[in-house]
Amino acid sequence: MTPAPRRRWIAIVLVAVAVAAVAFAAGRFSTFGASGPDLPADDSAEAGFARDMQAHHTQAIEMAMTAYRKTDDEQVRMLAYDIATAQAGQRGEMFDWLVKWGLPQAGGPPMAWMAASDAGHDHDGTGTAPLSPEEEREAMGMASPAELTALAETEGTAGDCLFLELMIRHHQGAIPMAEAVLELGSEPRTLAVAASMKDAQQFEIDAMTAAQQRLACPVP
Repeated sequence: MTPAPRRRWIAIVLVAVAVAAVAFAAGRFSTFGASGPDLPADDSAEAGFARDMQAHHTQAIEMAMTAYRKTDDEQVRMLAYDIATAQAGQRGEMFDWLVKWGLPQAGGPPMAWMAASDAGHDHDGTGTAPLSPEEEREAMGMASPAELTALAETEGTAGDCLFLELMIRHHQGAIPMAEAVLELGSEPRTLAVAASMKDAQQFEIDAMTAAQQRLACPVP
């Protein structure tokens, strides 16, 4: 890696760390006096969305940083940079929401909060056996450990194509989560972020699909 991309890679890491630190500090101070009937409850759609999307974003950041570090394709590098920085900021904000609401960062099975939504009725296991961890991962569009290993080890155009395939699937798993909180939630900032996230991820899916075509990636 040349010095300029290396410096940019270091900058991404520093931005992600700084965002998390600021969100934590702001959340700690904002917790004082945060009470009242209008705050989302522990079993609310807003709380479930904040928890699940933080985990979802964490993997997206990992995959984007891997692609950014390895790729020689400038368009793929910029896509990876945009995804990593945007989702690091959103993850920090969602962490802060839960602190402000006086709620733990973890709680409840993934996607269970989506049960009452049109987007989530097939993903929560309600009325059937609970979803296994593997089924949860697949429902959220997340990569498996083996796929993450392959992404780290695959070089060149094949590596770019694998990143695009995994990230498109990852985004496709996030959109129903955003749709579910838009349907079920009421907290204004959560709804604004979810709407923006849905639009941005669909835009990125379109951009990544175009990149797949340009690189002549095999159809998964």
